[in-house]
Amino acid sequence: MTDDTSTSAATGMPDWEKRFRAPRVGLPDWAEDAPDRSLFVSNATGTYELYAWDRTTGERRQATDRPNGTTDGTLSPDGEWIWWFSDTDGDEFGVWVRQPFHGGSDEPATPGLEPSYPAGLAIARDGTAVVGRSTDEDGSTVHVVRPGTAPVEIYRHRESAGVGDLSRDGTLIAIEHTEHGDAMHSALRVVTLDGRTVAELDDSKGGTEELGLEVLGFAPVAGDTRLLVGHQRRGRWEPMVWDVATGEETPLAVDLPGDVAAEWYPDASALLVEHSFEARSELWRYDLAGQELTRVETPRGTVSGASARPDGTVEFLWSSAAEPSSVRSTAGGVVLEAPGLRAPGSVPVEDVWVEGPGGRIHALAQRPAAGEGPFPTVFEIHGGPAWHDSDAFAAAPAAWLDHGFAVVRVNYRGSTGYGREWTDALKHRVGLIELEDIAAVREWAVSSGLADPARLVLSGGSWGGYLTLLGLGTEPEAWAVGLAAVPVADYVTAYHDEMEALKALDRTLFGGTPEEVPDRFEASSPLTYVDAVRAPVHIAAGVNDPRCPIRQIDNYVDRLAARGAVHEVYRYDAGHGSLVVEERIKQVRMELEFALKHLPA
Repeated sequence: MTDDTSTSAATGMPDWEKRFRAPRVGLPDWAEDAPDRSLFVSNATGTYELYAWDRTTGERRQATDRPNGTTDGTLSPDGEWIWWFSDTDGDEFGVWVRQPFHGGSDEPATPGLEPSYPAGLAIARDGTAVVGRSTDEDGSTVHVVRPGTAPVEIYRHRESAGVGDLSRDGTLIAIEHTEHGDAMHSALRVVTLDGRTVAELDDSKGGTEELGLEVLGFAPVAGDTRLLVGHQRRGRWEPMVWDVATGEETPLAVDLPGDVAAEWYPDASALLVEHSFEARSELWRYDLAGQELTRVETPRGTVSGASARPDGTVEFLWSSAAEPSSVRSTAGGVVLEAPGLRAPGSVPVEDVWVEGPGGRIHALAQRPAAGEGPFPTVFEIHGGPAWHDSDAFAAAPAAWLDHGFAVVRVNYRGSTGYGREWTDALKHRVGLIELEDIAAVREWAVSSGLADPARLVLSGGSWGGYLTLLGLGTEPEAWAVGLAAVPVADYVTAYHDEMEALKALDRTLFGGTPEEVPDRFEASSPLTYVDAVRAPVHIAAGVNDPRCPIRQIDNYVDRLAARGAVHEVYRYDAGHGSLVVEERIKQVRMELEFALKHLPA
């Protein structure tokens, strides 16, 4: 593993840049039958790429090297092969390739399959692969690819679907699908390798309150037909065990207040439970025989991933807003770290609860280390929308804090981690509901003395970029500057140009297509309100973005330009964001300079 960023080279570099440039590593994935062979993501070269790690010898080897980076990869069960997804400059459209674990040439991993958007992958011990695909022409398909034979299609549907998991003995495939037409709530089907249905589980029922299911994984024991499933039957995500052979469903006695996910311990005797609650997370061990829940000690903050090892220890990726991420083990200490520059810390978050029109809103606030309020304040709006901001380390908010800004992040309706009703609340009045919650928190920030009402910045990427543009148009007097990265700007054009899976999500959110429910799309599209925008606007867009395509952004920018509105547009050669560190620094620097230039003194 190389390191192009030395500590000496960082002399004189501002802390905010160090946080981006400091090498970091993701949680290592390990081969099921060769646990000493691992795969992880790192930005050690300045671009996020995949690395192979032989724990026996300690050797770390960079496995991929592409101009726009690589993060989507996995190991074959025997640890002999690294599979990674090869797209073109971040467009997410491509094919699976593979290379030997200890190095060698890449080769096609699924010969005979045309490029597509990925929709899940599972690899059997005999080399058979189950590949989920999505294209605009075919919708969702699942193919079985056996070594030396042509791919066989075993599933096809216009609505979104994907591969969830493959049983340990390679005989059963779990598919998540949305054939019922609700892309926010999946149903499950288990099939054999020839596509024959073995079992179905569907909580949607076609009613007004549809419930979702998700595949958490087959039991890691040959011949075991138990599937770990996430469900929402009690208003939040919880795990249960479903025996697909008998149909028996076994709820788990996990009495925790937030959303609960889980994975199997390698011997299938217990589950590693991840509990997410009020923007923080923690780990537990659930013994299946005794139905006992035992705390796995982690510091206060956010666990961004965890894995139970064959020896019973747990490795986890942890951080807090004040402390950078690290891969730790319950055996003690840091498991894996990148050499070179260490990221400086930042300031902790404060929890804020504000009464809003749809219930109590949770926000995270940070104030600069020095100075007295009210401060210029950035409302950094998260993407998704099915996501949430947490007490986790993030370089971008820390950059604003270093420049004397307060930072507020809002877990608006639509965010995960606060129950199913909160996540599902934004249907039909898309975007407008989220902005109501942001407005309520903005009122608190001003009235509490934290935020200067004349120096408020609305900022976000992806769905957060969409809410930024929508907010600038619907509340033009509230914001002094807007910063939108890879946003939805013209919702009708975005719908027609985006990848098929997102079309399905939009039909669910709006209740139909732009032709079927034109009033809803018009009410929720930033383009509708562009002529009301008064704040200077900075927009960054990837020209290869399949999620927020460039044409709809150009339409919005053309309208700004036609009326002489103050704006800047930066187009870069990548997809939905960049995996290149210097590119990310460049964009943050542009946003900082734009805000400082246009905010009142």
